[in-house]
Amino acid sequence: MPDPTRRALGGPGVVLVVVYGVLALAATGRSLLQILSGFDRAPLAYALSALAAAVYLLATWCLARGGKWVRVGTWACTVELVGVLAVGAASFLVPDAFPDKTVWSHFGQGYGFVPLVLPVLGLLWFRKVEREAAAAEQAEASPPDAGQPGSGRTPDAPTA
Repeated sequence: MPDPTRRALGGPGVVLVVVYGVLALAATGRSLLQILSGFDRAPLAYALSALAAAVYLLATWCLARGGKWVRVGTWACTVELVGVLAVGAASFLVPDAFPDKTVWSHFGQGYGFVPLVLPVLGLLWFRKVEREAAAAEQAEASPPDAGQPGSGRTPDAPTA
């Protein structure tokens, strides 16, 4: 059961799951088609497309599940961001290595630059979830001080 203090699916998290899910399906379909129809034409580019698909699937799962998956999702979004930046730059610097477009080539230009923006949004969302979880754990671990609102005691009340 997911940790309720690390609930990633809520508010903007739902939108992220949907966008990641759509991108995961698109990247998976594209990479399978590329690999099955002519892997020898651009093996590096097509292998990176498959990697992108796997990362999107993992990030989607982590966003939907929350709990212990939040940290894995943070790593997935980090790999995604590094991947889109590295492949995006390489596709401009070494265009012969990318004869066909991939999800991450040209910084995700073929997908409206969503692959460039999405990992940043994912990282920000996971960071928010982690901060809220840390605050909830801290509030649960430390009881309110005597005399403070919500403590149930008044400063004049005797302690047992």
